[in-house]
Amino acid sequence: MGVTVRHYDHEADYERVGLFLVRTYRTSGGHINWVQPRWEYMHYHPYIENVDLRVIGVWEMDGEIVGVVHPEHHMGTAYFEIHPEHGELKEGMLGYAEEEISGVNDGERSLRVYINDQDAEFQRLALARGYEKTGGSEPMSHLPIPDPFPPVPVPEGFQLKSLAEENDLRKLNRVLWRGFGHGDEPPSDGIEDREFMQSAPNYRKDLNVVVEAPDGNFASYCGMWYEPVNELAYVEPVATDPAYRRLGLGRAAVMEGVRRCGALGAQVACVGTAMPFYLALGFRQVYDRSAWERSWEA
Repeated sequence: MGVTVRHYDHEADYERVGLFLVRTYRTSGGHINWVQPRWEYMHYHPYIENVDLRVIGVWEMDGEIVGVVHPEHHMGTAYFEIHPEHGELKEGMLGYAEEEISGVNDGERSLRVYINDQDAEFQRLALARGYEKTGGSEPMSHLPIPDPFPPVPVPEGFQLKSLAEENDLRKLNRVLWRGFGHGDEPPSDGIEDREFMQSAPNYRKDLNVVVEAPDGNFASYCGMWYEPVNELAYVEPVATDPAYRRLGLGRAAVMEGVRRCGALGAQVACVGTAMPFYLALGFRQVYDRSAWERSWEA
């Protein structure tokens, strides 16, 4: 039986795609798929309302998923999850993304795709279809988790705790709002966004770490996900209130989250960036996905 393609059915396919990502996890050798926690984070982030999940394409063979093409939080950008034994699907998947996921603006259709720098085959296919490398990228960095884990200090008067100990959504919403530069005080409807994110199936309050300031506010926050099959921790998101920066609080929140995942069995922590902040913590870039773009008349 050959490979078939169809549109995504969230109720039937969400968990199946996540399991497919777990089974195909690797860190080298050409095309590299997302880690499962990023798939989960995508679906339980408030920005998911910007996309119609039905545009996702699912490739199957003998009842098993062998490929997925999808946006993340905005149309016009596509990602590819491909079984390592089915590289022949890439060209068809790229064509599908152009039809279903590309964006339209002023009569022009465009698509950005992210291709691993190790995947020469996919790069050749993109060049042949008129794509150009733009300079944008999505690196992945890893931190081997030490055992024993070193102490995680915080300044006097500050306290490390998890959301299992205090899940104050107003404080959490405030540190994320201020930490990501949206303004001084968040709107009240942000509480619903926090509730939605915490409804993710694998969200664990005990792994989500905050640094509490002496005044009781959350000064820094690290979201953390644990994927037990591949023994990995996934860092997303991290934010520090501007009033408390350069005190080592972001470092403390991230390392405490990593420590907690390590205690559960995680061997490596992953973060989708190569920012100097993470490199200073000991993370090292292991691969990169570069952005390629093409525009054509709608």
